[in-house]
Amino acid sequence: MTMPEGRERVLPEIVGRDMFDALVIRTDFSDEESWTAVVGELRRPWGPDGEFPARVQVVEAPDWSGATADEVLAAVGEDEYLSVVFLADRHTMESPARALLALSTVWEDEGDLDPVYYQDLVESPEPREFRAAPAAVHSVHVNVALGNMGFAEFAAAASAEPDQVLRPV
Repeated sequence: MTMPEGRERVLPEIVGRDMFDALVIRTDFSDEESWTAVVGELRRPWGPDGEFPARVQVVEAPDWSGATADEVLAAVGEDEYLSVVFLADRHTMESPARALLALSTVWEDEGDLDPVYYQDLVESPEPREFRAAPAAVHSVHVNVALGNMGFAEFAAAASAEPDQVLRPV
């Protein structure tokens, strides 16, 4: 969906999300078969022995078609309990791993930081995104939401993989 020049896209509000539900937004509607497979994987129990039920809110409204990462982050910015959002974009539909784009909703503006005191942060800002297989979504969401692990730790693990996709351990 393209907007006339000078107008911003207004995405629908996401309502009813429980803070323990991973949020997955579909932004590509090109392959129904791939999408069905992604949703099937997202709804499987997870954990070392599959002991945790899948808690996921899937948004698949056509209004989100083609939404960029920045547009999605702006749209979900008011959810104070959301630390990470996952996008099912074109890459997801075309990738053999069906890798979703994980986006951190916690983004620091380094512009106001004193570079003398915050040199490490200014020189190496936190990553904003990485790719995650659907089976890894729940672990990422829960651990980041609870503060057990940081988004950057998951991003580093994904970047260490040959295909740059985080998978469950």
